[in-house]
Amino acid sequence: MAEFIVEADGGSRGNPGPAGYGAVVLDAATGETLAERAGFLGTVTNNVAEYRGLLAGLEAARELDPAASVHVRMDSKLVVEQMSGRWQIKHPDLRSLALRAASVLPASRVTYEWIPRARNKHADRLANEAMDAGLRGERWSPAESTADLDAAASALVSGPVPGPVSAPEPLPGPGSVPGPVPGPVSAPEPLPGPGSAPEPLPGPGAVPERVPGPVSVPAAVRAEADFRAARNVASTAPAPDLGPPATFVLLRHGETPLTLQKRFSGSGGSDPSLSAVGRHQAERVAAALAARGTVQAVVSSPLARCRQTAEIVAARLGLDVTVEDGLRETDFGAWEGLTFAEVRERHPEDMAAWLASPDAAPTGGGESFAAVTRRVAATRDALTAAHAGRTVLLVTHVTPIKTLVRLALDAPPEALFRMELSAASLSAVAYYADGNASVRLLNDTSHLR
Repeated sequence: MAEFIVEADGGSRGNPGPAGYGAVVLDAATGETLAERAGFLGTVTNNVAEYRGLLAGLEAARELDPAASVHVRMDSKLVVEQMSGRWQIKHPDLRSLALRAASVLPASRVTYEWIPRARNKHADRLANEAMDAGLRGERWSPAESTADLDAAASALVSGPVPGPVSAPEPLPGPGSVPGPVPGPVSAPEPLPGPGSAPEPLPGPGAVPERVPGPVSVPAAVRAEADFRAARNVASTAPAPDLGPPATFVLLRHGETPLTLQKRFSGSGGSDPSLSAVGRHQAERVAAALAARGTVQAVVSSPLARCRQTAEIVAARLGLDVTVEDGLRETDFGAWEGLTFAEVRERHPEDMAAWLASPDAAPTGGGESFAAVTRRVAATRDALTAAHAGRTVLLVTHVTPIKTLVRLALDAPPEALFRMELSAASLSAVAYYADGNASVRLLNDTSHLR
């Protein structure tokens, strides 16, 4: 019975955003590349793309040998833990994909292992190639002699293993292409792990583990290998200048009479105004932001407590207020005005479902967190496009702010219950031109002291 290794990955440039997947099937004994799969998915989330990569890899392994045993290696902790049965799969889209993946081969013949991102370069490269092709309006197709290309690129970067070691030449700067390495060289430092280096550049650029000894390949293949090696070296250099990001300073509105009572106060209730304390908090925020002098526009939820907060701040900054409906709070249906304890007593089953699944809505036609996420993500995309390179104050509510932070971190839906957001607190997220986001501040209340 054949034994295969499947390495799979997926990603989106933005979450959700233009996405692709990649998978490679390797011979478990020799490491030989047996099959590659990649594809463009349109606009989906990272997690969906990762599952599609897994599915493609398993299907490719089955095509090679339906009786094979497969060891899956991925850098997605979520997929590995869910497919191993240790984590629940709550999102319906992921559940459907997981069931499809589980049906490809008998569970007794498939095992899963999490690996660091630096060890999943082959699948990551394929996913990026697929995204690049899709954004050009093309279908992904495998590179000619991909095994030779990767081996040659690895040899150019790493050098031969055996024999004496001489001092390496200085690394070329970003964008330069090294020539052939003359003789044995010292091995480079290991590539940095996740979080310590910029994201890989789109398209070819990642290489697998180095191979011993020199590799003899045709001239055309050598030229492409030179390019891949240069991209691999460049990936350790500073990221290219993408210009200033669109930065959202996220302000939760000031206190209302319902805030201290910890009652559900969404967009389907009485729309309370700021209390005297809330107006004072807004004045303190206004003074702090005026001192910083960075805010260039003010956008507010349509609800009264946010508009009042925004108007106080905007007046101090000399700016107008734009109202954006997508920033409104969740509609909590029949729970509006009730405390958590009151809802749990009156609607225990609905409350339990709401806590367990982002697709569950509050009693009486309320809005699920999944629906809020879609609304907030669409609003985020529109605002980042309209305010590229600017710093914008978004005056909004608990759920929209937590959702923006969660999406920026690519955290699961349950992360919403693990963040604290005080009244009149400030958070901040920066959005870059390549689709990446950076959380810069969360629940800062220093201006209220």
